Amino acid sequence: MRRKLFVGTSIVITLIMIAGIFLSLPYYVSKPGMAKELAPIIQVENGEVGKGSFMLTTVRMGRANIYSYIEAKLFNYVELYPVEEILHETETQDEYNARQLHMMAGSKLNAIEVAYKKAGYPVKYEYKGVYVVQIVPDMPAEGKLLPGDRIIKVDEEKFASSETFIEYVGRKKSGDQLKLTIMRNEKTKTVIVPVKPFKEDPNKVGIGITLVDDKEVIVSPKVMVKTDEIGGPSAGLMFSLEIYDQLMDEDFTKGYKIAGTGTIDSEGTVGPIGGIDQKIVAADKAGAEIFFAPNEKGSKDSNYNLAVKTAREINSKIKIVPVDVIDDAINYLKKLQMK
Repeated sequence: MRRKLFVGTSIVITLIMIAGIFLSLPYYVSKPGMAKELAPIIQVENGEVGKGSFMLTTVRMGRANIYSYIEAKLFNYVELYPVEEILHETETQDEYNARQLHMMAGSKLNAIEVAYKKAGYPVKYEYKGVYVVQIVPDMPAEGKLLPGDRIIKVDEEKFASSETFIEYVGRKKSGDQLKLTIMRNEKTKTVIVPVKPFKEDPNKVGIGITLVDDKEVIVSPKVMVKTDEIGGPSAGLMFSLEIYDQLMDEDFTKGYKIAGTGTIDSEGTVGPIGGIDQKIVAADKAGAEIFFAPNEKGSKDSNYNLAVKTAREINSKIKIVPVDVIDDAINYLKKLQMK
């Protein structure tokens, strides 16, 4: 009897433990990720790699289960976020993943443009279409298009950008049909999608998608940026610095391990990101000596100020450097003494 009771109890406990792993809670949990060297990820044709290294920093983000929820309550720099703070209204996990990957793609394009222009090289773009990032519920695209689809033609005509696509659709009348040529899983197919007024703006028609440009940057010498499944736009600044460093004869790393974070636009402006404290922890564990942090024009609640606070809390010796534009980082590196 005791043996049966013991076996039965063990089975129940095991099932509870398994349920704790697979049962999702209405939260996302984030924690320090990694600091990864960029030289193996970014390769400029005939580019020079410095004695030191530039590193991107990441945050690990995922749906919370019972164990990660408890971890967030017990440990510093592990944060919980309600689902609605991460996912847009009605957005699915697949749509969120697609949005993150396309933001990374846009970040890479901006980084290449900024770095090449700073190094004195011309930059051109070739537009290939638009990527579908999200589907609006109860709109015509639902059930016909999927996040990640690439629209390459509308009514048999190519278009130059997402703006021209939106303008073309906006000129249609309710009930008109669009013939969309799309790429999905490397296969071309055609779908017919009617246009319909938006509930929030009945005077405006559309098919119910959010989208981003699919374009290729054309530069010489060529550059390859391999990001695999890394998502989000926060590596933009560090991408730019690594590309710029490989394009120039001078070694801007000066033998140091240099980490950092921040979005970058096509003009070289550095924007704030989330999880800066967790990225400082990741950079410190990786042995980074310098960290570039978005300054947000000296805002009291800037990424830079939080980074300084976090470095102090974990007794890190990382030098935190504030940047508003890429020139702030480049000028700092120019003055840095060789290690």
